Amino acid sequence: MNYASQKSLTVTPEAASDALWVTYRWMSLGLAATGLVALGVAHSPGLVEALLGNRILFYALIFAQLGIVVAFTSVASRVSTAAAAAMFFAYSALTGVTFSTLFLVYTAASIGSTFFVTAGAFAGLSVFGLATKRDLSAVGRFGFFALIGVILASLVNMFVHSSGLELFISIAGVLLFAGLTAYDTQRLKDLFRRSDAHANLPLIGALTLYLDFINMFLFLLRFTGRRR
Repeated sequence: MNYASQKSLTVTPEAASDALWVTYRWMSLGLAATGLVALGVAHSPGLVEALLGNRILFYALIFAQLGIVVAFTSVASRVSTAAAAAMFFAYSALTGVTFSTLFLVYTAASIGSTFFVTAGAFAGLSVFGLATKRDLSAVGRFGFFALIGVILASLVNMFVHSSGLELFISIAGVLLFAGLTAYDTQRLKDLFRRSDAHANLPLIGALTLYLDFINMFLFLLRFTGRRR
């Protein structure tokens, strides 16, 4: 199905299912891009030194990631599929650059095992979000406030350095993004069934699920990853 050549998705179960598979394919490609870039940078001493030796560069990359997400969210429904895909992969690649520093903190084996655990949990939660008849909108509403709480707790812990609070934040973060994965999957399923779903919705959905996956992975790594 060529999503770039039509204004909206056909409202049939088959079309909605096709759109979801396209969404997961985009997300998988984004994760692959992140992983390949992270490995490439981690195995380049010069690039790692540039990242760690220049805080301005590192934080500039983080702000660039945030800028791309904001810009993507604002224009993805109006630009071409090629432009939306370019923004999505630019974000995925930048995330890979910043993620390369994880290999300096955690062993490659623990990063790999945590990734596969996250992938298994994500798959199960997605299936639940697709199959359940229960309305998960309350999870989405609670998740917004829970996310604010996790961010504030993380900021506080930057100053108090409490190992107990760190563990609590990590567990809360995993549970938060586990719930959001199921909620976002159900929400996307419902959006794809609407007649006004636009052509780039699979890419927007891919970024949403990508962020759920990445954040669940990071929080899980914080209390299961083996440090060097």
